[in-house]
Amino acid sequence: MINAPDCSVIVITYNDAARVPRAVRSVLDQSLRNVEVIVVDDASTDDTEQVVLALQREDPRVRYLRRAGNSGGCGAPRNDGVAAARAPYAMFLDSDDRLTRHACKSLLAEIERTGADFVTAQISRFSEATRKSRRYYPALFTRRRTVEGIAEEPEMFLDSFATNKLYRTGLLRRIPFREDLHFEDHLFTAELYCLARRFAVVPWTVYLWHRARATDEFRTSISQRFTEMDNLRQRVRAARLSDGALRERGRGELVPERQHRFLRQDLRVYLNPLPARDRAWAEEFVAEVGPYLAEIDPAMIDRLEPVARVCCHLILDGRVEELIAAARSLNGPRAAPRHAVRREGRTYWGAEPDPRMEITSLRMAELPFSAARLRHEAEVACEGARLTLSIRTYDPFGVLPAVPGWKAFLQIGPDRIPLKPREQPGGGLLSRVSLDLAGLRRGRLGSGGHRDPKIVIVRPGGRTTSDPLLVDPASAPLTAAVPRHTITISADGPAAVLRMSWRREGLLRRVPRLLRTRTRLVGRLSTPALKLRVYEGLIRVVPRRMDLALFESDVGAGYTGSPRYVYEELRRRGTPIRAVWSVARQRRNFPSDATLVRRMSWRYIWTMARAGYWVDSHGLPLDYPKPPGTRYLQTWHGQGIKSIGFNSPDLRADFPGPRAQWRAAVARWDALVAPSAEFERIFVPSNEYAGPVLRFGSPRCDVLVHGDPAAVERVRDRLEIPPDRKVLLYAPTYRDQAKFSGQSVRADLDLMAEALAGEWVVVLRPHPVERYRVPERLRHFVRPAGSYPEINDLMLASDALLTDYSSVMCDYAVTGRPMLFLIDDWDEYRHLERGVYHDLPAIAPGPCLTTTRELVYALLDLEELSSSFADKYAAFREMWCADERGHASAMVVDAFFGPAALPSAPPYGPPPPVRRPARPAMFGWPR
Repeated sequence: MINAPDCSVIVITYNDAARVPRAVRSVLDQSLRNVEVIVVDDASTDDTEQVVLALQREDPRVRYLRRAGNSGGCGAPRNDGVAAARAPYAMFLDSDDRLTRHACKSLLAEIERTGADFVTAQISRFSEATRKSRRYYPALFTRRRTVEGIAEEPEMFLDSFATNKLYRTGLLRRIPFREDLHFEDHLFTAELYCLARRFAVVPWTVYLWHRARATDEFRTSISQRFTEMDNLRQRVRAARLSDGALRERGRGELVPERQHRFLRQDLRVYLNPLPARDRAWAEEFVAEVGPYLAEIDPAMIDRLEPVARVCCHLILDGRVEELIAAARSLNGPRAAPRHAVRREGRTYWGAEPDPRMEITSLRMAELPFSAARLRHEAEVACEGARLTLSIRTYDPFGVLPAVPGWKAFLQIGPDRIPLKPREQPGGGLLSRVSLDLAGLRRGRLGSGGHRDPKIVIVRPGGRTTSDPLLVDPASAPLTAAVPRHTITISADGPAAVLRMSWRREGLLRRVPRLLRTRTRLVGRLSTPALKLRVYEGLIRVVPRRMDLALFESDVGAGYTGSPRYVYEELRRRGTPIRAVWSVARQRRNFPSDATLVRRMSWRYIWTMARAGYWVDSHGLPLDYPKPPGTRYLQTWHGQGIKSIGFNSPDLRADFPGPRAQWRAAVARWDALVAPSAEFERIFVPSNEYAGPVLRFGSPRCDVLVHGDPAAVERVRDRLEIPPDRKVLLYAPTYRDQAKFSGQSVRADLDLMAEALAGEWVVVLRPHPVERYRVPERLRHFVRPAGSYPEINDLMLASDALLTDYSSVMCDYAVTGRPMLFLIDDWDEYRHLERGVYHDLPAIAPGPCLTTTRELVYALLDLEELSSSFADKYAAFREMWCADERGHASAMVVDAFFGPAALPSAPPYGPPPPVRRPARPAMFGWPR
């Protein structure tokens, strides 16, 4: 190199000839070309030297330094690299890892833009065993920012890596790595944070940390050798030295925050797998880490999540046996404690109400029955094909006495084996069962994979709750031979859950390969292009059957929406039309006598080609032309303020392909159900629809007009809502730029639970394209209802609606019940996200809120607040619901399936008389 490089990347390596080229090339391939790679070889004894020299011959940007003797750590080679660096900025890279392509360029631009002493970015852990990546503490890197010193954000102590940062080289030379210490990163970053006046944080990933399995070729890195006791000693030593460095540099006030990092991250590295260690290892672990925990401010321990806090106090007390049991609740199934005590509304881990062991915030004692937690520990024996289990059941929260008449079963796959639990003098229940594994169902082609046995408790009425079986982590795997199978019974994962792994034997061992071959063959013979060609040929030769109708709702997701109510009206009348329902995946809520066809199967293609009627709520496969003579009723699934059709994000760009495809799909419609004049005004031009419009309201809303007490009972029973709780239906819409992310659930549910759990239950109904898992600590207050088959039931059972921009607001207005709108991202949503047709704050029939605290206050004073929106509610209903009279299904069926041809305009007479709702409503809407 003639000119000085912009960035020096220091790659340290030892006996890693196979992987060092990957690391070096990840630097040479950087979008920032003016880089140098300094490979520091810590006296390797394999072919590392020859490999690096070959890389050097290929690219002069590679420099090679070889140490005379192995240092045994990372500090010395990194110091050598820093001393040799020629660039004003530097990064570190381990030889088994990689940089992302724009790492150097993006960080260099950021450090120059901000004037920071260093820039830190997201690190992603890549498991070579599972091929999956996971970001390290992503909450630290959610936003791009400049931090004026570590005291401003002490949580950044969690980011104690040297490798995900770009530094000013001059700063690095002021804080050399300690060379006699493993986990030297921890001490180095503690000193770095002390010296840095300003540092920058960026949200993108720059470093890919490969986590490989230990093999004859590769040994795991130092940080992963947590089965070795010396590894623990080194980590505790690094923690103490880091605390000392902070004090020496006059930053002693930050020591508790750095210690909090030890508790949250370092300690968990050893606690998580603790149940799999033997008793002697656990005792030595407690002896090594206990004295350091005693030095930590108790307030830092109190900040931990409850089970980790319990484990810390068990370590401090030297209660090894209880510690091992508690550690099984940190991960995996997060097992319930063996014993718990409730006093004055608070819950404590263990047999005594020790304030240090409080776990009230987990709300495990307040869960509905289906989510209730019991603990089942099993001793397992196997002789031949006979499996014997002795199961000790602990009921720490008194679930079973509250449901007299319960029954217990051992569930193994599809098989349920009755149990007879007996109370034990020392507490808990004991069940013994012996079963012949050869009698378990295996299927026609045998069984492969694994089954995790569970204990299922069934209460009268059929509702169930279940938990896995925990076994001794140190127990050796057992094997059993059954006809054409070998079953291995073992402990799985850190919590040691009982697992039964099935392996086919004999000729059945070929089944997986044959199934894969069949799948590949079917895939080749069932490509979308081939199906479309076959379909296009069929519609030319197959006659239409006007007694056959294809129904589809929500792209086949379930039996719901307007298609459901049109179908039920046809059945009520006895219309001689055979209906076939499209099902995308599994059966959901369909009547037992409904004819189903899997969406996009060959039978579905055949049905589409022959059906005289199509009835749909979203859009049948877009590229499929409508057969001559078939009539297509489009009921659409909602109305509201969001942009749709050619104004939506998917189609607003001027790309001819998608727009032409949608235009042709819309042209197939023979009639469109329009719930309101406003829907017609917006929807028809936005989709360039030119056909007849049926303005009778929405069939799906008829039940909202008439009411359905049975639906209310179904919801309260299925979701286990106490009779004294009011129901808030929370139904947010998705964000186009963050589908499947869970980001649409924007309310702080923890805050709501703290303030409202005594009066309300939240029924959470995310959009179908959203993914959100309700944490167990909130299950006492939040009922997940994403899989509940019919949203109309949820609306009828609710006392109020919380939404944002979802079209559900227009249907819900039919009920006349209060609505609240959490729109903290209103400006972003209307300008950058979906786009809207209406100014929601101007027309909303309820308060538009921007914080959860505002929402809580609104719910606490809902009746008075709602009355202030009576006029806006009435105007909103007039805009969207004026045609909802409760007879839309009948009138749509009359118009579309009747013998007369559809007119160009709907000259239907006056609407039928209004049927009053069965349940009183607010705001003066018909009572």
